[in-house]
Amino acid sequence: MQPADNFEIGARIRAARERVGLTQAALALQVGVTRSAVAQWETGRAGQVGGHLAQIAAVLGLGIDHLLRGGAAQSLAQEFGERALTGDELALLRLYRNCQADDRTILLRMARRFSQIEEK
Repeated sequence: MQPADNFEIGARIRAARERVGLTQAALALQVGVTRSAVAQWETGRAGQVGGHLAQIAAVLGLGIDHLLRGGAAQSLAQEFGERALTGDELALLRLYRNCQADDRTILLRMARRFSQIEEK
């Protein structure tokens, strides 16, 4: 699959930013750029988006591949249907990714136990 053009990358940045509830100014602050830079990315006038892709992806809880090609979104859509991930779900994912391997094992065990309680 070929990388997307700047307009498609910008559209994915905007959609992800809105999904996690960030304003352009909030994303800009977290990435270390101006709000105007974010607006340019989102409208396809990429500017320096390439140099910031890793930071943008981290703030939005996405992979760089998703921003470039959209592949991760298609996988998520297949797994979760059309329902977008909520802010809480994305926050949990970010926290999980920052944990050590042993802690991840504990969290997964707890989540499985909690989900069994909910299913009863």
